[in-house]
Amino acid sequence: MEEEIDRLPTDLLSHIFAFLTSFTDLAQASGVCRKWKEGVKQSVGRRRCLSFAGWKMDDDSTARLVHLAFSLKELDISRSRWGCQVTDEGLCRISAANCVPNLTSISLWGMTGITDHGVVHLISKASSLQHLNIGGTFVTDDSLFAIAESCPHLKSIVLWSCRHVTEVGLVSLVNKCRKLEAMDVWGTRVPVDCFIALLAMSPALHIKAAGLLSNNGGATSASMLPVA
Repeated sequence: MEEEIDRLPTDLLSHIFAFLTSFTDLAQASGVCRKWKEGVKQSVGRRRCLSFAGWKMDDDSTARLVHLAFSLKELDISRSRWGCQVTDEGLCRISAANCVPNLTSISLWGMTGITDHGVVHLISKASSLQHLNIGGTFVTDDSLFAIAESCPHLKSIVLWSCRHVTEVGLVSLVNKCRKLEAMDVWGTRVPVDCFIALLAMSPALHIKAAGLLSNNGGATSASMLPVA
């Protein structure tokens, strides 16, 4: 006789698996049988948000899950205390996923193992992007140029402690991303004069940066300049 749980339709299994937050548990469920594997696949495909923060992920596992998540809108592969192992190769493989053109939010926070090569590959396909966090990375102006060309809908960007970006990249970003509302450039090596020039280009732009003066002459603070 067939076990009761084996009689469950794939759609119902998919709904149940949607409650699993552990990627380890999903992988184990996928290995139970062919029906469970299909249920896990459908479950991941319906997810609008994937966060790998707190998980030790590599290029293969991350890219495989993102390729399954065709409904994905928000992707978070921030570095965690366990140390995310995603590299430029992983970002290049993720960039080929069908969901990437529809992503509205991407976080690569603290990913010190990636470079402009991987970021440019990913960003150049993310034409719907509205929120981007690449703070704590070693990206340069090359990434900012790619963002400026590929992300016309960008509303907020975090460049916290990105010490290799310059005023040239920031000017290009603000000049082309006309919907940009907030920018976190705290900890960069860009002079204050550049931020004042950016505000002249886009007076409504909220900039979070040390030593910057607001338009009314008062000193700006982190609490006054929220970044999504």
